Amino acid sequence: MTPVIPTKAFDDPHMEFPEDLYPPENFAMVCPYIYRSGMPKKRNFAFLQKLKLKSILTLILEEYPTQNQKFLAENNIRLFQFGVAGNKEPFADIPEDIMCEALLTLMDKRNHPILIHCNKGKHRTGCLVGCLRKLQEWSNTSIFDEYRRYSAPKSRSMDQQFIELFDVCPVLDQVDEENVPDWPTIK
Repeated sequence: MTPVIPTKAFDDPHMEFPEDLYPPENFAMVCPYIYRSGMPKKRNFAFLQKLKLKSILTLILEEYPTQNQKFLAENNIRLFQFGVAGNKEPFADIPEDIMCEALLTLMDKRNHPILIHCNKGKHRTGCLVGCLRKLQEWSNTSIFDEYRRYSAPKSRSMDQQFIELFDVCPVLDQVDEENVPDWPTIK
């Protein structure tokens, strides 16, 4: 006798599976305990809970969405908001001092695990990750390859120029050496 495998639950579009986890758009691990993505939405919250985040670092200018604030409060997650306008020609530039502050937040392991995001997880997030890669002593070729992978199909030359010209010295001068993550190229 052939066993009958029930398939009704899988065929029912209204059937919800409680273990379905949906990562935010453009989600990836940057390095241990640092993640990147686009703006988390309600459907992503169960996934984010699995990461056991201590902090979220957002680069959006706007007020943080109410449902996201509620999620942070319910899960004891600290919000770091560094409002940065997109680096679009001819007027907007990313302020280096804000990028330095954001990097110092990332380089403090007391904030880990941490999620970095902007609206889509492409350009502003890509600039912050690119500057972090400079601190980790990646080559520009590798940094730009990663930037383009997440910013596709609209990579911005202004972003890549910002990353290339970004001076890591002010960040290294201010870093709390007792709380730097165990990255082999930093210390």
